[in-house]
Amino acid sequence: MIRMFLAERKSWVIFFAACQLLLLFIAWLDPQIALSSVLYIVFLETIAFLLFLFFRAWKEAKFYQSLLEWGGDLDTRDIARPGTPFEQIVHQAVQAQAEHLRAETDRNASTVQEEQDELTAWVHEVKTPMTAMQLIIDRLQDEEAKVSLNYEWLRIHHLLDKQLHEKRIGNMENDVYMENVDLKRLIYQEIKAIQPWCIQKGIGFDISPGVPEIVTDAKWLSFILRQLLVNAVQYSCGTDISISGKMADGRFHLSVADRGCGIDPKDLPRIFEKGFTSSDRSQNRGATGLGLYLAKRAAEKLNIVLAVQSVPGAGSTFTLIFPERNGLQQITGM
Repeated sequence: MIRMFLAERKSWVIFFAACQLLLLFIAWLDPQIALSSVLYIVFLETIAFLLFLFFRAWKEAKFYQSLLEWGGDLDTRDIARPGTPFEQIVHQAVQAQAEHLRAETDRNASTVQEEQDELTAWVHEVKTPMTAMQLIIDRLQDEEAKVSLNYEWLRIHHLLDKQLHEKRIGNMENDVYMENVDLKRLIYQEIKAIQPWCIQKGIGFDISPGVPEIVTDAKWLSFILRQLLVNAVQYSCGTDISISGKMADGRFHLSVADRGCGIDPKDLPRIFEKGFTSSDRSQNRGATGLGLYLAKRAAEKLNIVLAVQSVPGAGSTFTLIFPERNGLQQITGM
């Protein structure tokens, strides 16, 4: 900060040095002026000037150092009090800008919250005719039409579900309830929900018995499993999906493996990015790029690691690695 101050006041230093040199030059030209006396005066003035310069640097550095350390979080209380008129101008400008940005942020947050509430209400309203449609579909006698309509109904249902959870996930910390969850029952429940789609594509499930109870949030874990199962079914046809669990390094690993088309190696690092769909156009029809992104975010909130392995043409395996028991403390404190 001292170096910056000296660079800022470089013109002062140059002007003072020029004045002293001019005084020495005049004393050298005029024999009536004692050069030794002038040298003594220049020496004293230089000492006084340096002391003054470093005092001003120390005085002004506190204000500008506080500006450098200010996090820009719109809270200007950490900025030091201004000591000069120019510092007051800077301080007033920063405060005015911070107040403007705070007001703008509050307006934007209010607008976003209103839009979120409207969308959430709309999704819930749409669920009523969706339920009525399901009852109508169940009464159909034409099995072929029934299966096709169930498939389309299921697609709409999952699109609405993803939109609803996308709006909720930002405040997920306020919507987490940790409890003992029967993981096997949860898996069967999610499989049953997509059964019409699986029947249409000739897909079965192989569930290993080693799936225990897990301490987590049931509804958000259901959502994560739903995205993994839908993803597996979407890219499979006529093959079984394996769901297995094992303990490793004190943590439970739950894997969902399909034998579908797999994921291109160049796409693998990006599959959890929002809005990303496969670069293969034959595979990304109907994809929104939200499912895996939301599953990853929800998993992180629950301290669950979501990993993936894939071989093109041989299928993909998504693994949920649950936290250890003592790792749950940081979640339950949310």
